[in-house]
Amino acid sequence: MLPLSGIKVIDLGSVLMAPYASQWLGDLGADVVKVETRDGDSTRHTGPGTEPGMAAMFLGTNRNKRSIVLDLRNPEGLETLLRLVEGADIFLHNIRPQKVKKLGIDPETVAARNPRVVYAGLHGFGEGGPYSGRPAYDDIIQGMCGNSDLMMRQTGRPGYFPTVSADKTSGLVAAIAILAALSARERSGRGGVVEVPMFETMAAFNLVEHLYGGHFEPPLGRPGYPRVLAGTRAPFSTLDGFISVMPYTDRHWTDLFKEVGASSMLQDLRFEGIAARTRNIGLLYEQLAEIIATRSTSDWVDILGRLDIPAAPVISLDDLVHDEHLEQTDFFHELSDAGMGNMRFPGVPVRFDGVRPGIGMPPRLGEHTVEVLAAAGLSSAEIEQLLASGAAVQHTFDQVDRASARYEEFGGAHV
Repeated sequence: MLPLSGIKVIDLGSVLMAPYASQWLGDLGADVVKVETRDGDSTRHTGPGTEPGMAAMFLGTNRNKRSIVLDLRNPEGLETLLRLVEGADIFLHNIRPQKVKKLGIDPETVAARNPRVVYAGLHGFGEGGPYSGRPAYDDIIQGMCGNSDLMMRQTGRPGYFPTVSADKTSGLVAAIAILAALSARERSGRGGVVEVPMFETMAAFNLVEHLYGGHFEPPLGRPGYPRVLAGTRAPFSTLDGFISVMPYTDRHWTDLFKEVGASSMLQDLRFEGIAARTRNIGLLYEQLAEIIATRSTSDWVDILGRLDIPAAPVISLDDLVHDEHLEQTDFFHELSDAGMGNMRFPGVPVRFDGVRPGIGMPPRLGEHTVEVLAAAGLSSAEIEQLLASGAAVQHTFDQVDRASARYEEFGGAHV
């Protein structure tokens, strides 16, 4: 049994941050019900796919969930959602605060239906400040939280990290905060409201090391950890490729200098001790680059392994899928789907008692509407009424098959 078995989640999240948070809850055993509009999450159409509504970006953040379609603008659809909330442990969304009141899913309304529910709002910015209520996506937060400045200081021009770092980091923090609130509920008997703002989350994330001299008043230097900002901090070129090398301790550097016969560097006061190395890290990495360039990658892996200095060849994304360590630890999961064929997913990275949690196929849009509503206690007549009025939608495999035929006719989607 997984740690969150028996926990029920109502997830109104879309795009990436909130779906990533709820996917973690599902990975840990929670029953996650993804509530979508008729159009579905926009990521259903982002990236390659073999079936409409099941594109790559959606697959990456929506495994281990069920999907239902409700029209929350329809009073019957909203009431149905609130009935689902009555049996839930967690309710989460990434809708801006000023809009949740209009929709009728504000914390007070939800708590009135279920005082034990943990209500989580994932937003761009925290309430109470001049940015509150603004729209935000990963690029916006990366530009505001220091990511772009870090790229500027390292490379000479502002940029974004080539990964959706703000969404994923904030999603992870949201999952942690939700679980903390769930733990508190076990002691108090009541739920609570969790606010997870991307901007504050990423500011906290970056300032772990980059507040640096700004911890002090007056500041002992400008913000920014010099070692990771060094323009020379990068995988090193070898005779036949690239290698990541990380000598860190005094012993690491001493053993490396001795191994390569760099006696002058052993005596150089600029590199004596971690404080001096940090002040002169750019020059140190330049000299290390010259040393690494003299031998092959395999030679350095052997030498540095013998010296117990962390090092590894650079692995491309293409090669990562076939990495021998990931293969031997059964990291990747392969699923066979009747409509989409064989599918590959990265596994849940953690294990419980030596066992890695399993992977469930991401749901098709509205695949589980009737199933979820029936389990919540709605009668067949009530469900039929919701479907007839359009307040709820149940998609069938017949619909998927017909849509797939049209999809293949026009060559699929690549966004």
